[in-house]
Amino acid sequence: MQIQFDRHQQYQLDAVSAVVDLFDGQPLTQTQLDLGVGNQLALDEETMLDNVRRVQQRNGLPSAAPLDGMNFSVEMETGTGKTYVYLRTIYELNARYGLAKFIILVPGVAIREGVIKNLQITADHFRSLYANRPCDYQVYDSRRVAGVRQFAGSHHLQILVINIDALNKKANNIIHKENDRLAGHRPVDLIQAVRPIVVLDEPQNMETEPARAAIASLNPLCTLRYSATHRHPYNLLYRLDPVRAYEMQLVKRIEVDSVRADSDFNQPFIGVSSIEAARSGIRARLAIDVNGENGPVRKTVSVSRGGEDLYEKSNRHESYRGYVVDQIDAGSGSIAFSNGVSLNVGQTQGERADDLMRVQVYETVREHLEKERRCHTLLPVGRRLKVLSLFLIDRVANYATADGRIRRWFVAAYTELARDPRYQPLGLPLVAQVHKGYFAEFRGKPRDTSGKTAADDDAYELIMRDKEKLLSPDEPVRFIFSHSALREGWDNPNVFQICTLNETKSQMKKRQEIGRGLRLPVDETGRRVLDPQINRLTVVANESYAEFARALQSEMAAECGVRLPARMLENKREQRTVRLKPGWCLNPDFGALWERIKHHTRYSLCFSTADLVGRAATAVRDMPALQPPRIRAEKAAIQVGNAGVFHTTLAVRDSAVSAGSLPVPDLLGYLQRETELTRSTLAEILAESGRLADVAKNPQQFLDQALKAIRLTLEELVPDGIVYERITGQEYDMRRLAETSVTGSSSHMLDVNKTIYDAIVFDSEGEAELVRELEACTGIKFFLKLPSWFKVETPFGAYQPGWAVVRQADEPRYLVRATPPGAGSGALRTGALRPGEWARIRCARAHFAALGVGFEHPAGA
Repeated sequence: MQIQFDRHQQYQLDAVSAVVDLFDGQPLTQTQLDLGVGNQLALDEETMLDNVRRVQQRNGLPSAAPLDGMNFSVEMETGTGKTYVYLRTIYELNARYGLAKFIILVPGVAIREGVIKNLQITADHFRSLYANRPCDYQVYDSRRVAGVRQFAGSHHLQILVINIDALNKKANNIIHKENDRLAGHRPVDLIQAVRPIVVLDEPQNMETEPARAAIASLNPLCTLRYSATHRHPYNLLYRLDPVRAYEMQLVKRIEVDSVRADSDFNQPFIGVSSIEAARSGIRARLAIDVNGENGPVRKTVSVSRGGEDLYEKSNRHESYRGYVVDQIDAGSGSIAFSNGVSLNVGQTQGERADDLMRVQVYETVREHLEKERRCHTLLPVGRRLKVLSLFLIDRVANYATADGRIRRWFVAAYTELARDPRYQPLGLPLVAQVHKGYFAEFRGKPRDTSGKTAADDDAYELIMRDKEKLLSPDEPVRFIFSHSALREGWDNPNVFQICTLNETKSQMKKRQEIGRGLRLPVDETGRRVLDPQINRLTVVANESYAEFARALQSEMAAECGVRLPARMLENKREQRTVRLKPGWCLNPDFGALWERIKHHTRYSLCFSTADLVGRAATAVRDMPALQPPRIRAEKAAIQVGNAGVFHTTLAVRDSAVSAGSLPVPDLLGYLQRETELTRSTLAEILAESGRLADVAKNPQQFLDQALKAIRLTLEELVPDGIVYERITGQEYDMRRLAETSVTGSSSHMLDVNKTIYDAIVFDSEGEAELVRELEACTGIKFFLKLPSWFKVETPFGAYQPGWAVVRQADEPRYLVRATPPGAGSGALRTGALRPGEWARIRCARAHFAALGVGFEHPAGA
């Protein structure tokens, strides 16, 4: 199975444009050097700063003042296609400006393997998108330095993936040593000569001084930094934070299924919260059960020296006799008692760890089979999807051996649940076929590792190689077991359940934990599934929902500066299923409304080519004046030290490029690819604009501005001339409403009267506000939240309308009401919407007008 990529995802196009427009005014050129073919920057610092500020203003970000070096940051939430975005940015920079040398620098093996996998699975997509543009990619290998010669010498697009350790680890720094196979040059000499653009994947893991020196040693033209959790967001160009990603339904909704043991006061419970060393001495904070007036209560107590007795600290709770502090070690983070018990920070005793993990396994298998059953019901034959569950375990032996307890618990749970009549229609495989472990091995045997050793390479490579295989319905493996070190660099879009099995509470960051399953799933054809009732990630945790939510909230605030909306994280134990009211299909208002909106339509475009040419030519004519590019001459001193190779700028001189000396690209071919208009129409537009002479001043800037002008003209003109008509015999069947169950957290629901359901699940505060308005308004007789599968096709992509309403005046009036994600009633203006969104809205209005139904949008008419 091959994953399909959507070239029209607007938020991804915005992220690409944020970087591409950074080079607005850069000519299409390459530089021939003694050691290769290099990138060249023809823009001075003032122009770069102007471009940065323009991009930041467009994306609602604070303006840079002054330019924060040649580092530029893009922030994208985990699971929204960060790697796809920077790969497409690389292709776009090559297509527009001729920039051809790129290095992707990664902090470790897992991310490196993920990058290579993405280069492989996007290759056909980018070949189609960029007219078979040649591109070579390779992983830097110190044993095969000849690959660096190809990277430096080729005129074609070159991508070199390097692990940061190859630059700053003495054992691997062959890159800084002279090599006879490179005519006595060091590999880094060739890289420095071609001035590569360096893309940092997860730059927050490369912020140490040696790492910074290693990056500088590559002599980058500039550095592009991509992460969901920037430590230092230098010159931030684009931001898609977790809240916005959730509001736009770009990631799965998160549910927490808490597996917790009731307090058992018959045995001593001790939880080591922290051990800290201070001037006053060492202090350990412990959670224990303390006798109170109404029985034992779990409280936090402090101990700071040997001899302190937990029996006394617990107000003489009998189970703590013999628990006298023997030693507190802040260095190792451990505390020992006189009876031989020793615990580390984060560890607990007396919480029945085995029972908790066994129930976690059972709940994960049950959730998995429920998800399979839901997908089997909701998705049509031929568009079904494969459901995967991921178990992260802290000890490999608990699963890898034949008698491992986690393996035994899993086999027992699956065998029992697979017999349930509810799951018989799924045709489940045998238990031996459905689970598999991915672990590092030593001498042929799986073992625990840190995730950063050479032994992990094979495990990462295997699970990366199996990524598409795991998505295939023909592959029986559904349950994946991996060491907890697999927490970054790998994800699979069809992971719906994540279970972390630890003898203590998970110390893994919550964002890392959920990050393995946030991506939207794909069906068996490789296309994304957008149904919010399916797109739910369940985390089976051995802590309370409140504890999990509090930790995730804290991480979001610290890493992203945003507060997690309560609706983004649901308590699985508080879920409720929305039900259709008895006799719903006989409701006369619903019947009359559905009869009007149910029809499928086809559209035709009716506008004059002459009108298009005239309006587009005017828009091109009114473009701002073009500025000639400038050549920057930069003199730098190269130093070699213990920290690596780095350079110091000594002098910079700028001069303008003379008009007519720049190569002129294929104007019509480029504009045709981006707009899908005919070459003859584009030729007329450019000729009538009277601006063709400006091409010689700055060809690429002319192309960029002309493309924007023509696109805006199309988005204004097409909706005015679009005509919809009903397709006889094709309509949305109301029976699909009964076949589709809607579930959600009760805290994210509103009980309602004026619709066919007993409650409405709201996805944003804007939706909640709208529901309250519709319920309270005496002029509203009936309303319906339209399902995700109810869409209107437009030339700019499918549009999901949102709501259908019956207003009662002298006669009933039927209309459709749209609410953008996250926006309240009347909260948006037309100017606040991106042009492509507004074009889809205007087309949707024409669709419903053809059905005799009105259409309203908060942004206005």
